[in-house]
Amino acid sequence: MFKTTEGTADCEIRSVIRFLNARNVLSSEINHQICQVYGDNVMSDGMVRKRVRMFNEGRENVHDESRSGRPSLVNDDLVREANERVREDRRFTISDLSLHFPQISRTLLYDSVNSHLDYRKVCVRWVSNMLTEEHKNSVLHVLDLSYALSQGRRRHVEPYCDRRRDMGVPYHT
Repeated sequence: MFKTTEGTADCEIRSVIRFLNARNVLSSEINHQICQVYGDNVMSDGMVRKRVRMFNEGRENVHDESRSGRPSLVNDDLVREANERVREDRRFTISDLSLHFPQISRTLLYDSVNSHLDYRKVCVRWVSNMLTEEHKNSVLHVLDLSYALSQGRRRHVEPYCDRRRDMGVPYHT
């Protein structure tokens, strides 16, 4: 029994097909040998026959040819304009943003804001995902204070008020 090989490149399998086809091996036998060495799910019998046919017609290149594919709607101008909109109003919604870019779907806009601009939705505001530890700690401190106030635990908030008053910062209760 042969040792199965995993993680092979497509061009390697096409090279094997080309080699065995040059030795006049039948396509069914080529498929059988490929499945023994590379595993059953590497290439179907129909694809092996298609590759054999292409090599018989004169193809010599085993690498993929470049394809145009579907053009991406996300470009630098879109990312820049979306970033300007986000900075103008951080309380925007994707629906608001889609009104400014009607040619682009909401899903693509959401992916652009998340992936390209690296913003995350926090409560009702979009904030940059690159917060420092100091920013994270200050946000947690404010959340702790607001929670303490909402629970009626004023004595937990008074030291904070005293510090602000000592620094000359007005604090309204």
